[in-house]
Amino acid sequence: MELGIDLGTATTVVSDVRHGILFDEPSVLLLRRDGARRERVLAVGQDAADLVGRAPSGFVPVRPLADGVIVDLETARLYLRAVLHEVGRRAWSPPVRAVIAVPVGSTALENRALLEAAEEAGIRPGTALDGAIAGAVGCGLDPLERRVHLVADIGGGTAEAVAFCFGGVLAQRTSKLAGDEMTLAVGRHLRETHQLHVGEREAEDLKIRAGTEPDGPLVVQGRDAATGRPRLATVQAAEVGEAVRPIVEEVVRTLAACLDDLAPQAIADVLAEGVLVFGGSSQVRGLPEELERALGLPVKLAEQPLTCVADGAARALRNRPLLAAYGRR
Repeated sequence: MELGIDLGTATTVVSDVRHGILFDEPSVLLLRRDGARRERVLAVGQDAADLVGRAPSGFVPVRPLADGVIVDLETARLYLRAVLHEVGRRAWSPPVRAVIAVPVGSTALENRALLEAAEEAGIRPGTALDGAIAGAVGCGLDPLERRVHLVADIGGGTAEAVAFCFGGVLAQRTSKLAGDEMTLAVGRHLRETHQLHVGEREAEDLKIRAGTEPDGPLVVQGRDAATGRPRLATVQAAEVGEAVRPIVEEVVRTLAACLDDLAPQAIADVLAEGVLVFGGSSQVRGLPEELERALGLPVKLAEQPLTCVADGAARALRNRPLLAAYGRR
């Protein structure tokens, strides 16, 4: 198997070189502790996410990543092995070749830990590639050409702006405020304004719907803060936009600073082509428009903002010059 893996804080996407997207589900693993610290995998992806807040005692839903990097080596190994099993790899199968997208700001130590976990899960060889570069490749850009491109990858754990040209990164900025903080802001708004307690999944769903269904009222279900009883509330999309605005403004402020590090000729290239935006949180209400105002440049949303990173990572497997220039081992 030859795979591109976008191992995101919120979502994991796996793309096969020949067959396209094989896995696109939440980055959640459900474990059962059998004593003596032994852990057994019960579910992965959407099946595990469905049990967050519902799992009985002894069943532990975990997220193997935080801010785009692995939290625990053993959990990451179990998670990657479970994901590979979901896409069709079996214990007797030959090792998988894969490119794994990582945050551009991740350290050599963090990347080494990820590749070690990948190797133990059955990925040999594994190569780490900046997620922003992988996303650009997935959108049809060539990071090796003699023209500067500026892309923004806005995910759950991090938001990054990266300018690159001719096999190298010219400038980069990373914000640790991203989609997860926006989800928390939506949940806080519902508690304070509508006296409604909701889970992380409901807040995330409302955040996404506010960006994709901006014209009508949105219905959300939760627990009434006063009575503790289940209740429905009607929320306007504009409300959600206002709730996440402080986070959006901070993200945009950080990403816009990437322009400060570019030479005038580089900015001329970016002005001609615009800024490409992708990632799981790129569709949050008001974010593309706010980014366009801050940069003073045209901003284009990728056609497949949620899967282009995994697709680009898969394509990079067969582009040796690209991996030689941008790959990390």
